[in-house]
Amino acid sequence: MKKLLLALAFGAVMAAPATSARLSPDAELAKLIGNRVADKPTGCIDLSMARSTRIIEGRAIVYEIGSTLYVNRPGGVEHLRDDDILVTRVFGGQLCRLDTVNLVSRAGNFQHGFVVLGDFIPYRRADGAPKASPTPA
Repeated sequence: MKKLLLALAFGAVMAAPATSARLSPDAELAKLIGNRVADKPTGCIDLSMARSTRIIEGRAIVYEIGSTLYVNRPGGVEHLRDDDILVTRVFGGQLCRLDTVNLVSRAGNFQHGFVVLGDFIPYRRADGAPKASPTPA
């Protein structure tokens, strides 16, 4: 009887969904920015210089160019999911305010919406701040 109860308890533990210590979107964005300082917003970025792009679900798209993070909070931001594929049409190599970004579902490979880009807010390291990569390991 003890073995049966132990087996049932073990099965219940294994069947339970794993809980993730996932950060809220606001906390994730704050952690990514860290102690960087916001600079004057810009209307366009050179997309060919972007080392990485990261989606903060329901909040922003973050472009890493050199040591600067450019945070864009687009119109329609509530449609952003962290596993979306971003499809952009770039003219002249720049991504600019009012450009649209189509959102494609990674699971079903279908377009489920779009966002309209706003200003790009550059976040630069404060003088003397340690250099840490914002891209996940």
